[in-house]
Amino acid sequence: MSALEDAAKVAVKDCMAIKPGEKALVITDEPLRKIGYALWESAKEFGVEAIITEITPRRSHGEEPPEPVGELMKLVDVILIPTSKSLSHTDSRREACKKGVRIATLPGITEDTMIRTLNANYSQIAGRSKKIAEILKNGSKVRIQTDRGMDVTLVIDERDGHADTGLNHNPGDFSNLPAGEGYIAPLEGKTEGVIVIDGSMAGVGKLEDEEIIITVKEGFATEIRGGKAAEKLLSIMQPFGKLAFNVAELGIGTNDKALVIGNVLEDEKAIGTVHIAFGDNKSMGGTIRVASHLDGVIMRPTVYVDDKLIMEHGKFLIF
Repeated sequence: MSALEDAAKVAVKDCMAIKPGEKALVITDEPLRKIGYALWESAKEFGVEAIITEITPRRSHGEEPPEPVGELMKLVDVILIPTSKSLSHTDSRREACKKGVRIATLPGITEDTMIRTLNANYSQIAGRSKKIAEILKNGSKVRIQTDRGMDVTLVIDERDGHADTGLNHNPGDFSNLPAGEGYIAPLEGKTEGVIVIDGSMAGVGKLEDEEIIITVKEGFATEIRGGKAAEKLLSIMQPFGKLAFNVAELGIGTNDKALVIGNVLEDEKAIGTVHIAFGDNKSMGGTIRVASHLDGVIMRPTVYVDDKLIMEHGKFLIF
């Protein structure tokens, strides 16, 4: 059995807890076809009714799948979605979860990422993620600072914290694969400060010697600067209008196997990082729906929740 097949088996058996007699759907597209078929082949081995469908690659993270696929998603028990653009922040995914479907999205995943990160200890990752989610749930504001000049305050009062555990065993469970973060949707209109993205940025890639400096006022990015990377990010966001500039998410990575490689799916799970996303936050309890959700990864942050220091220069102080 190849390393990719081993990783697919972990995803199907351990992460999704697929059982004989269930209906399992794999949604993929041309760039991730090989991974899609590996997951489908693995699902078949567990005695399920295994279905695979390939869609035209979406234009942006958060764009809806074709309507017939959206309807199909409500009619199965388990869905795995390795696609080049994320379906995580879509109404189709949310509605399927409401129907009790267990779903994992794997947007932009590479074979290397899948092989490396799906061999992590997901019980430990789940424990870390749940603890961070609980701290965020009980907090009222978060302040993040870095040596590169980042200083931003996000209001999280009365918002639920969420744990991306990778263990989708109960009806309606949802996560990324690889998983590993605690996250929350800050209150709209309340984030203030300067965000310095220095790890990687969705749609842009790894930021080697560059950084993207984002000024935020009243919950929206009002200025994005920093050279070619900043220009590219701006060009991706502008077609979606003002809502794409909403500060949508704060996440804290908990996966000890994840590395910052320039693929945000993996990067944002790496221990020692936080990420802030712009755009859609409806999936995590917010009010903004827009067909764009872009995460930026921040290296070696210092993080306060209310007055409690939980991370200093990328080192957890709570585990």
